[in-house]
Parts: sequence; structure tokens; C-alpha cells
Amino acid sequence: MNKDILKSMNKDILLVVDSISDEKGVEKEIIFQAIEAALATATRKRYKEDIDVAVKIDRDSGEYETFRRWEVLSDDDPEFTNKESQILHGYALEKDSSLEVGDYIEEQIESVSFGRISAHTAKQVIVQKVREAERQQVVDAYADRIGELMMGVVKRTEHTGVYIDLGNNAEGFIPREELIPRETTRAGNRLRAFLKEVNAEMRGPLLILSRTRPEFLVELFKLEVPEVGQDLIEIITAARDPGLRAKIAVRSNDPRLDPVGACVGMRGSRVQSVSNELSGERIDIILWDDNPAQYVINAMSPAAVLSIIVDEELHSMDIAVDEEKLSQAIGRGGQNVKLASQLTGWEINVMTEGQANEKSESESKEIQKVFMEYLDVDEEVAIILAQEGFTAIDEIAYASPKDMLAIEEFDEDMVEELRGRARDSLLTMAINPAQKDETTSELLAMEGMDSELAAVLASRGIVTVEGVAECAIHELLDIDGMDEQRAGDLIMKAREPWFEE
Repeated sequence: MNKDILKSMNKDILLVVDSISDEKGVEKEIIFQAIEAALATATRKRYKEDIDVAVKIDRDSGEYETFRRWEVLSDDDPEFTNKESQILHGYALEKDSSLEVGDYIEEQIESVSFGRISAHTAKQVIVQKVREAERQQVVDAYADRIGELMMGVVKRTEHTGVYIDLGNNAEGFIPREELIPRETTRAGNRLRAFLKEVNAEMRGPLLILSRTRPEFLVELFKLEVPEVGQDLIEIITAARDPGLRAKIAVRSNDPRLDPVGACVGMRGSRVQSVSNELSGERIDIILWDDNPAQYVINAMSPAAVLSIIVDEELHSMDIAVDEEKLSQAIGRGGQNVKLASQLTGWEINVMTEGQANEKSESESKEIQKVFMEYLDVDEEVAIILAQEGFTAIDEIAYASPKDMLAIEEFDEDMVEELRGRARDSLLTMAINPAQKDETTSELLAMEGMDSELAAVLASRGIVTVEGVAECAIHELLDIDGMDEQRAGDLIMKAREPWFEE
């Protein structure tokens, strides 16, 4: 081939490398490798056989050479399937005694002219390599930034979500389910979002963003409230109903600083800025408290709590509010109590003060009835046990004698007698769960109930269908053999009379 033509081609290669590297911001080495792959592909097409080709370009001059090569495999390698591109080690040693398994035997062949590469082939290979390099650059740049706020410009909106230009060849994607409901986005709008995930796979969007996560709300407050960034104020947690309402719990690490006031800002400027970013989402700022009951009371704001009963075993709280404030406490569609529950991690049951008293009285009577039936005691003793906080037979069976002796009306003989009767009762139920008595007869008549379950419920003070109806699903899940489906079916069956009324 004419030397001038060769020099021209070599110069063309260097020009292509410089041009693409400058335009795409990709390392020149990536472009060289892409051109080598394109030349190798074009060379293989000149042969009928399935050969292996390697092209080596001099990075300084642009000159290149082409080699046909054979991979050296061990003599017993089952992967030896193509003699056109593979050679067994024993035969390879006849050509070069220094060759080892994994090496290549190379034979220089005529190179394809760079100018004669199929334009489609070259473009396809180069574009693929460039895209891979660009994608890896973005992965490297953002892998350690998950959880940060991102600011970008809306490129386009599709039915699946919104694409955001983050600059420097980085593109973010907000899936439809991660967008604030009813939020309008138009091309050219500036938008903030929370970096939820970096998708290193070759398919699909690379940077997954979110505007609905509670973490997004927290990051916005960090941006608006300098005291948070300085660790003077700590945002403990957040809960959101995106686009409608949210709650955040804050505490101060400086006793002189009011965390709620700092987050609200002068005339509400700080919280309003965050709300505007969230399409007008209403935000309640709650003072965190290490006392769970007080924390829940704070979280129920703006509703005023009259009384609260904590069940640590079931991790739930019964809250009583003024009857006129019941709808406010629950919120539209249960929104206020749901967010308060998410914020605190406690299941919250809201009721009026009258309903709370009725429930407490009803539960107390059921417990007393169980004690009278299972412990064979009179009403006075049953009332004392209930008032002292005992709610089930097993609590009495395994109670500390010292704690029970602290009850003014009980002496040592009384305590031992009660504990013995409780243990005997539990043993009887364990040995003969099918035993029926007046206490469990109503439960046993209920569809879906069996004698063993009735005995367990009775030991907890639940001895009527109405008692089952007042249960929550989670209250039954610790019973052996119980799952959410069965618990839900039992409760709904027990509530059928409610709907009939």
C-alpha cells in the first residue's frame, strides 16, 4: 500500500480519536480500543473461517498491525472446539517451546484499510465502547453519592417517568411511582430529587432518583436549616404522604436552641421553602422525646391527647381524644394517625375518651371473668388482680412472689395458692385443649374457631365473640399456627354483627 496513503490513514485514526475524546469526554485509550475492535471485526469478515483477530495501533503514530491468533489450551481441555482460533499445548510447543497454556500464537496478516471499514460497523463498535465508558464514568462519579440531593433540568417526560439532565453527561431518571402525585413537570424545569440508586447494569437508566422518599424531605431540611448541617439540630426520622402531608421528628443537641422553631424559620420561611419544593406538602415538625408515650403525644399534633395506654408487648398505644377532635386526630383518610404511627414506630389506636373508658372497663370485666373461672376466686380477688395490672393467667403463674406480696390484701399463703392454681390451669389447657367450659363456649361456637385457640384467647381475657371483634390482627399473630389471613378472617367474622346493626 502507498506510504502516503498509509500516513494519511494513520493521521485519520489520530484525528478520530482526538475528536471523539474531546466531544464525549472519554479517555483516548477507550477510543483506540474501539477502533482496534472495529478493524478486527472488518478483518474477520474477509475470512470464511471463524478466526480470531487482534489489531494493535501505535498510540503515538497511528500505525497499526493485524494478527491472526490461536489461544493455547491444555491438551485435555474440553473447551477445544475450534482449530481456527485454538491450539492444544502439545502442538503449540512444536512452534515455540516457551509457550504456556493461556498464551497466544500470533501470525501477522494483511491489515484492512481504516478507510474501508464499514461505516456502520465502525460506528456501532465505537459508539458501544463510548457508551460503556461514559456509563462507567457516571457510576464512578455517583456510586458514593447515594442519599444526596441532586439538582437537574427536566429533559423529557414519558409515561414511565421523567429524565433529568444532571450535567457532565449524567442523566437521572425519576420513575412515575417516585414522582409526587399530580405534580406537573415540563422540559426545561429545574428539579431537585434524592439519589436513590445507581444502576450499574448495562440496561435501563443509570441514576434512579426519587421525590417521594422521606429521606428527600430530610435532605431538603438539611439544605434549608444550617443548624442541621452543623449537628446542632438532629432530624431523627420522617414520614410522608407525598404531596399532601408529612411529619418530621427533631431534637436539639444544644439546650439553648429550639429545634422546632429553627426548622420553621422566621415567619415560617424555612418550612415554607421545603413545602414549595414538595408541591405544597403540609409539614408538621414534631419534637422528639425519649419517652415513647410523650413522643406519640407529640406526633399526634395538632390533636390534643387526653389519655394514653401503652401496651409494650404488642408495641401499640390506645389514645383518647376529645370527641369533637376525633376527626382531626384521625385525619382525612386516617392520614394523621398513619403518619404518626410511621414516625414513631408504634401502632396507634385513636378513640374518644368515652370509648377508651368503655374499652378499659370491658377488658377489665373480661379479665376478671377469666380469673374467676380459671382460678376459682371470688369477684373481689379478681378485681384486685385486674387493678394490679394482671391481664392473663400465665402472668400470675410466673409472677414474682415478692411482687405479689406487695399487694396489700395478699399474704404468702394467698400468693402461693393463686400461683399454684394459675399453673394448674395452664397445665390443664396444655394437656387437654379440647376441654370446654362456660368461659370458652361462646368462642367455640364461632366459625373458624377451635378449642385450642379458644383456650389461648381465654387465657388472655378474650372469652366472647365481641372480644375477638375488638382485636387487631397483630394482637393474634404470636399465637402458634396463626397467620395474617386467619387472624383477619376471624376478626371479620366476629365483626359481622356490627355491620348487620
